[in-house]
Amino acid sequence: ENAWEAVQNNVLGTLRLARAAQARSVGKFVLVSTDKAVNPTNVMGASKRLAEQVCQALQRDTGTRFVTVRFGNVLGSTGSVIPKFREQIARGGPVTVTHPEVQRYFMSIPEAAQLVLQAGWMGQGGEIFVMEMGEPVRIIDLARDMIRMSGFGEEDIRIEFTGLRPGEKLYEELLADGETTQPTPHPKLRVARADGRPDAAWLETLERWIRGEAAAGEDDLTRELARFVPEYRRAG
Repeated sequence: ENAWEAVQNNVLGTLRLARAAQARSVGKFVLVSTDKAVNPTNVMGASKRLAEQVCQALQRDTGTRFVTVRFGNVLGSTGSVIPKFREQIARGGPVTVTHPEVQRYFMSIPEAAQLVLQAGWMGQGGEIFVMEMGEPVRIIDLARDMIRMSGFGEEDIRIEFTGLRPGEKLYEELLADGETTQPTPHPKLRVARADGRPDAAWLETLERWIRGEAAAGEDDLTRELARFVPEYRRAG
């Protein structure tokens, strides 16, 4: 739902802010991206991947330095599963999990904020920083732990599987096909390396599309997204 608005917000919004930063001679611009931009299967992920590419295409030898930081889920943040589970347990359940095998990477709010600032400080322009997220956590295990820590058992609070949502992955990835990483001085930050970088001609073509009329339909939109993000594969 609202797919074109998501693209406008994530891609055109990033482009306008980035151009404003250049116009005002801002020293550094940090884009907070997501692991959902890696081999994306939904519009949100594909639009965030495009935002990453916009920042790389705008990078010049002088002026504003564009740095991207890509990471996973932040515990307790807006949209996090933790507050949702807490509310469901308080209501007596059920606690809803999409799939018994779904896994996600997690980090705390202070850790995420520190690493974003650290990447911004270290970045020289054009990099995509990938955070070391540790081991992924099964959401079903997280739900069981929260039920237990709330003083209940699964006989008291039922867990219900609702099915994967459109475009949702079982496992999140931190690197795209063809990407490798190089270490940085910070043990929890690495730099993603890939062949090639979007150029000015690519950006001009993207901008003509993104500033145009809304796509006629979802199929048109996803087809155009796949043109700019070849690794985008719409789920289903």
